[in-house]
Amino acid sequence: MPVGFFSLVLHAHLPFVRHPEAEGCLEEDWLYEAITEVYLPLLAALARLRDEGTKARLAVSLSPTLCEMLSDDLLRARYTRRLANLLELAGKELARTFREEPQFHLAARDNFERLRAAQKLWDAVYSRDLVAAFRRLQDDGAIEITTCAATHALLPLVSTEEARRAQIRIAAANHRKHFGKSPRGIWLPECAYAAGLETHLAGADIEYFFADAHAVLYGEPRPRYGVHAPVRVESGVAAFARDLESSEQVWSANVGYPGDPAYREFYRDLGWDAPLEYLRPHLSPDARRRDLGLKYHRVTGRDVPLDAKLPYDPEAAAARVRAHAQHFVGERIRQARELSGVMGARAPLVVAPYDAELFGHWWHEGVEFLECVLRLLHERRAEIACVTPGDYLDAAAANALPLQTQRLSASSWGEEGYFKVWLSDANAWLYPRQHAAEARMTALADRFSTNEVNDDATVGAGATDDSASSALNSRALRQCARELLLAQSSDWAFQIYRGATAEYAARRFRTHVARFDALAGQLESGALDERRLAAVEREDNLFAELDPRAFRTRPEAGA
Repeated sequence: MPVGFFSLVLHAHLPFVRHPEAEGCLEEDWLYEAITEVYLPLLAALARLRDEGTKARLAVSLSPTLCEMLSDDLLRARYTRRLANLLELAGKELARTFREEPQFHLAARDNFERLRAAQKLWDAVYSRDLVAAFRRLQDDGAIEITTCAATHALLPLVSTEEARRAQIRIAAANHRKHFGKSPRGIWLPECAYAAGLETHLAGADIEYFFADAHAVLYGEPRPRYGVHAPVRVESGVAAFARDLESSEQVWSANVGYPGDPAYREFYRDLGWDAPLEYLRPHLSPDARRRDLGLKYHRVTGRDVPLDAKLPYDPEAAAARVRAHAQHFVGERIRQARELSGVMGARAPLVVAPYDAELFGHWWHEGVEFLECVLRLLHERRAEIACVTPGDYLDAAAANALPLQTQRLSASSWGEEGYFKVWLSDANAWLYPRQHAAEARMTALADRFSTNEVNDDATVGAGATDDSASSALNSRALRQCARELLLAQSSDWAFQIYRGATAEYAARRFRTHVARFDALAGQLESGALDERRLAAVEREDNLFAELDPRAFRTRPEAGA
């Protein structure tokens, strides 16, 4: 038996952004950047580890909104064009830097080779279907895929039990659609917990969730093993708490690895440095400058201004990746040995949850770091073994190791540990409108949802007026649910709090609430506008399988 266990958890999520009315929307870049810099490299790294026989068990949380975007034909076609465009620009840069700025040529080659590899993976290896690629890794036993709330709503700030339950049940149904099985675990958005959520998790057959450290440390009774063993809440669902030490080594702005001087600088980009006329063929139709992901500088130093950053050297960065991976694994083994001395017969578990987009996007070398860490952990598996939360629960049950039962403290992994990021002076105005819509949605579901969910297909010419009206009501009710779910996304409050994209976030929230109110009013009055409904359905088209009965006061078991 190893001295301890290590559980790496990557949470992959993006808000649902889809603008069919105009290609080149700046906000869709969030998805395209993540595909190129995070998801494709991560899939390739995990496949390499699997194929070489490295047992690198980890959990990957894929949010339902991300899965829906990765499966959307419009967005996949747009990404294909964007990738080809960027690769063309990277090729031009490879030649230009060779002639004019040789100090940046190594960085230009790194940009070009990464984009060329991404295009091969996208087209030839994964056939533009990344959800299927993750599912294959799951089926091969390489990863354990967990879900998240349907649209990443901060569940403690959702006002009704029906709306909280719906976020969880709709997420579980979407997970079954994409991955062929029910999720064992769930990433509560922002690791935000409040009493009562466990009832809805158990009702959806969720076995475990992730929480921040102080959810357990300040729970009652005091945790016998701190955060280094899961606990059970009253409903029987297990809670895995975040280990602070391993988190700090990656996340900390002061001591975290990504701030190393050799790593690539995130905030200096060709999209802002190159002449506009040179870039124009590679920008969106509005020719607005934007980050393109082609970067030439290294961090250099924390206090060095952007215009004084030095050229990036990929080989020097790769050497730091190896050193940091060795340090990280060595620290986990040291940590496990120290903890084992006070935990008796139970081997300590270190749970390290991170946003997946940190690796490869914010931290350019991050995916290589993860691959190196997982390979080193495999080599030293006699000392510390990689497990998923599901693996740990299975082993605990097989070895008759009971989990302590605890009442957790309200918490999140946000600033200061609670909910201030999502409920502040800047964004508090969202919640009265959201909460009113949540109560109204349950009233609509109680009134209009039938015991048999109607398909959204067009009613045939021989249908009766009553059946046509019922089908239209069903479509409108589903779209009301979609608009409410989209309005509930924690991303809007977060962006407003941070300020960088506050105007866009506020507009998105207002748009979804306005669409919900308009459709709800038409449903209640019996005067549905089918053309307007169809237009909204085309734009906000996620969750084709959505069952609005999930919002009922007393939903059916399958809803």
